[in-house]
Amino acid sequence: MSHNSFGHVFRVTTWGESHGPALGCVVDGCPPGIALTEADIQPFLDRRKPGQSRHVTQRREEDRVRILSGVFEDERTGGQVTTGAPISLMIENTDQRSKDYSDIRDSWRPGHADYTYDAKYGVRDYRGGGRSSARETAARVAAGAIARKVLGDAIQIRGALVQIGPRAIDRARWNWDEVVRNDFFCPDAETAKLWEADMDAIRKAGSSVGALVEVVASGAPAGWGAPVYGKLDGELAHAMMSINAAKSVEIGAGLEAASLRGEDAADEMYLDETGQPAFRSNHNGGVLGGISTGQDVVVRMAIKPTSSIRIPRQSLNRDLHPMELITKGRHDPCVGIRAVPVAEAMMALVLADQMLRHRAQTGR
Repeated sequence: MSHNSFGHVFRVTTWGESHGPALGCVVDGCPPGIALTEADIQPFLDRRKPGQSRHVTQRREEDRVRILSGVFEDERTGGQVTTGAPISLMIENTDQRSKDYSDIRDSWRPGHADYTYDAKYGVRDYRGGGRSSARETAARVAAGAIARKVLGDAIQIRGALVQIGPRAIDRARWNWDEVVRNDFFCPDAETAKLWEADMDAIRKAGSSVGALVEVVASGAPAGWGAPVYGKLDGELAHAMMSINAAKSVEIGAGLEAASLRGEDAADEMYLDETGQPAFRSNHNGGVLGGISTGQDVVVRMAIKPTSSIRIPRQSLNRDLHPMELITKGRHDPCVGIRAVPVAEAMMALVLADQMLRHRAQTGR
């Protein structure tokens, strides 16, 4: 299996499967001298880990991260710091229930990667989806925590869930402080209450539902990204589409841009009170010509409903015999909820890589 690595200068390779003994990643290209301990990584994993509410999978994983390489400490370093060598991270799997998947060993779940993995590789780890499982994203979140350390405190990356199924938030009530006060990473307290009942009904029906995730990065300076094949928005789209169940990505106005007139879509410029260039709007999501403008970088990602549901669906097995399939086990009725910290991590990975590439080319 190829293409398990992401990034150019700041490069991450993930490894492991859903029901293997462990999963993790190797982070290459991290600058030396950055303070880094497991305590810097763990809070981000805690936001993503399963079993934290009735609205997500009840698989219980502590997701405790271990740093195996790439750091050093003695009396001269002022604490543990990165050395510039590859940083290896490991997270043990502790709550696998592989027997739940024995019934689908030779079956293809509609909407899942079962068929395509068999078609490509001829062998498939059916236990929890193996490599195709969103369990892999724990390693991305861990790597994203290191990327945030590289970026520094001046850059803030925040994510929120802005829609579940047909019910979207009221943007007039957007409050970032609310994101940590509910089970949905929702910035709208009133909508979060309505989602409680929506999700209870979905779960009771044995079904699932899609969602829309929004990630905003503040503080990135103008100039990151490269024209044509290294565009910041292009790499963000690639990063978000690599997340399990992602089906579309928007930058800035996104699909709405198709309905705008030129005078509305163009973000007018002016000099702010400090004499610096500024913009009156941000329809372009903080990116022009593939290069950051210094505004907030805004990305939205649509997540499809998980195909692991208890409602019978028609499918085929590996012998091409028709069959009716029900998926057992512990699954997220809305995978978009726990996708929020994953999308934040991918934003951090892209920005850290772009920052280091910008520095290498321009010296700034």
